[in-house]
Amino acid sequence: MDQLRAIRYFSKVVETGSFTKAAHFFKVPPSSLSRRVADLEKSLGATLLKRSTRLVKLTEVGQIYYNDMQQILAQLAQSNETVRSYQTTPMGRLSISSMVSFGDKILLPLLDEFSALYPEIILDVSLSDELSTLGRDDVDIAIRGGYAPNERVLAIKLMDNGFIPVASPAYLNKYGTPTDVMELKQHKGLYFKAPFGPTPWLCHINDQWHDVSGPAVVISNNGSWLAKKACNGEGILMSTRWALASYLESGQLQELNFEHPLTISQNAEMAVYLLYQKQRYLVPKVKAAVDFLVQKLQVKNESNLL
Repeated sequence: MDQLRAIRYFSKVVETGSFTKAAHFFKVPPSSLSRRVADLEKSLGATLLKRSTRLVKLTEVGQIYYNDMQQILAQLAQSNETVRSYQTTPMGRLSISSMVSFGDKILLPLLDEFSALYPEIILDVSLSDELSTLGRDDVDIAIRGGYAPNERVLAIKLMDNGFIPVASPAYLNKYGTPTDVMELKQHKGLYFKAPFGPTPWLCHINDQWHDVSGPAVVISNNGSWLAKKACNGEGILMSTRWALASYLESGQLQELNFEHPLTISQNAEMAVYLLYQKQRYLVPKVKAAVDFLVQKLQVKNESNLL
């Protein structure tokens, strides 16, 4: 415990840039805190901090040690929360990261229902198409589209995330309905911009991949805006079936069918995944959210397939 206390003192000195401020935070004399940090350096056989009358800075090895200790302290705090909250009422701040379109259309309405069930959970929801790293980015649950990530986390498949080509009746009446994928190269394209760039139109024919993308009219990471432009007859759009469901049901857009299906990736395992760290499932707020979202979304996906 003495070493742990010294590590906490050292970390706070780094964060505040001052032994005096760190001592004030812990309500201990500055001399006592300074002695603890010095003992820590002595036990490690390394100088962690450069001290001067005005500034306290990390040495090179001190920076390495500080970075490592932040991960350990974060894990310790997480473990403490798990133990304290075990078998208690779900409560506290729950951080969720999700893709923008999925969040707008599917996740946020479900979270309204979740909040009514668990009023003591404070939702902290971020919608972004940038990837979040669980643990590092202080995210309890992440929802991503694509394929299962190579992270040391649990990934639960919520639904398929296959992309389909659509166009408005007005566009097809004006430019004709393509019946062969190669004809798409002559059509106007509305492209979703993923973190790795605009999603292409790909097709697998005779054991070879072909890029059949047409000339771009618009590129954006705003799926709703792209769907609106497709409804206005401005081009062909490739998007997920769940994102296009309402437009297809209303007849504003119609799916284009080809002998060889289109995709945006050569990876066949495209899906929407719910991700969380295994040890976090023991925390009631995380368990409640994971169980709720998995049950609601997997049932929703099954009903859409019927």
